[in-house]
Amino acid sequence: MNIHSTAVVSDKAKLGKNIQISAYAIVEDNVEIGDDCFIGPHAVIYNGARIGNRVVIHQAASIAHTPQDLKFNNEDSLFYVGDDTKIHEYVTLHRGTKETGFSRVGKNCLLMAYSHVAHDTILGDNCILANGVQIAGHVEIDEYVIIGGLTPVHQFCKIGKHCMIGGGFRITQDVPPFILAANEPIEYKGLNLLGLRRRGFSNEDINSLKKAYKYLYSPSLNITQAKEKIKKNFSDNENVNEILKFLDRSKRGLIGK
Repeated sequence: MNIHSTAVVSDKAKLGKNIQISAYAIVEDNVEIGDDCFIGPHAVIYNGARIGNRVVIHQAASIAHTPQDLKFNNEDSLFYVGDDTKIHEYVTLHRGTKETGFSRVGKNCLLMAYSHVAHDTILGDNCILANGVQIAGHVEIDEYVIIGGLTPVHQFCKIGKHCMIGGGFRITQDVPPFILAANEPIEYKGLNLLGLRRRGFSNEDINSLKKAYKYLYSPSLNITQAKEKIKKNFSDNENVNEILKFLDRSKRGLIGK
């Protein structure tokens, strides 16, 4: 373990093996950090942080700070950071409130400079938040999602797996899985073909997803009718079923076309 002489590290914190803690970093009492982690200079790891293995936290990041929620009454809560995640400079991650008790960033994520993950939010594995992405409270983001720079995500929104969202667009409704989203107001722009092919989706899977989204975004069908068409024609395709599961979870309505 390599802890710089100017770092302030509580003797109550639980630290793993082979950790480097840089100059002027602060680690509070109720903190757990796994093996092989790097904590950069001036980073602050607040009470409630639960950090996995091989996590890299760069300078001046703020982990598990107090939620920006007026209902928060200093109750105990947590922020989980999964293994192999990289957190860049000035990222801010806020722990949960009594509503859920935690916030979480998954494994192997990349959070670029100045991005923010608010209270009670869940970010899945293998996600990328580009510079300045701002995620509000109670947001759910599934695995393999990429969000372009300076994009705000409204509270309580849901974003499905394998989505790619362009930079600088406001997300105020739910974004279904496997798609590209862009424009202002933000809208469906087809499948995330490059991402899906990189992750091994077959041509058959991609064609099924394309046909399902033709129903979902058909001007002649409402959501209920589209769901019935999709169930009738693609009930045996697990990826199309992910769309149906997402629609069942959606509360804010879908982005348009």
